[in-house]
Amino acid sequence: MKILAHTLAVLMLLLSTSALAVTVIPLKGQTSQAIAQDTSACQSQANAQHPVQSTVPSGGRAKGAATAAVAGATAAEVRGRQHENVYDQIDDDTRQDYRQNHARSAAAAGAVVGASRQRQARRQNNAASEQSVTANNSVYSSCLQQRGYDVLP
Repeated sequence: MKILAHTLAVLMLLLSTSALAVTVIPLKGQTSQAIAQDTSACQSQANAQHPVQSTVPSGGRAKGAATAAVAGATAAEVRGRQHENVYDQIDDDTRQDYRQNHARSAAAAGAVVGASRQRQARRQNNAASEQSVTANNSVYSSCLQQRGYDVLP
């Protein structure tokens, strides 16, 4: 009966801590309540020392496109002003079309650059997240081992 209780406690523990892919085996005949308390305390300690964050950068394409569109329109205006005698003779609609065309071209390029930066940030976040998870799991396992459990991956 005691083995069944421990088995059920370990099963409940595994279901409640799905982020950790470990098996916790009590070595000192701990009760299911003690197992739950110990695992909770160790998880809190691990999260306090090495919090696991999973942020996914988003909006890189849109930000890049918007920034580049403004820059493209401004650059078109500056280029047009360099030839003031011709630029002033052109009607407002043509000038606006000229600025919009340059803004469109720049926005397309900006979207590509923004997407590239977003991918780079995502790769860096993934690497940092993996390190954080590894450190968190290490603290969690050490804590449980000190409390009299065997922790198997």
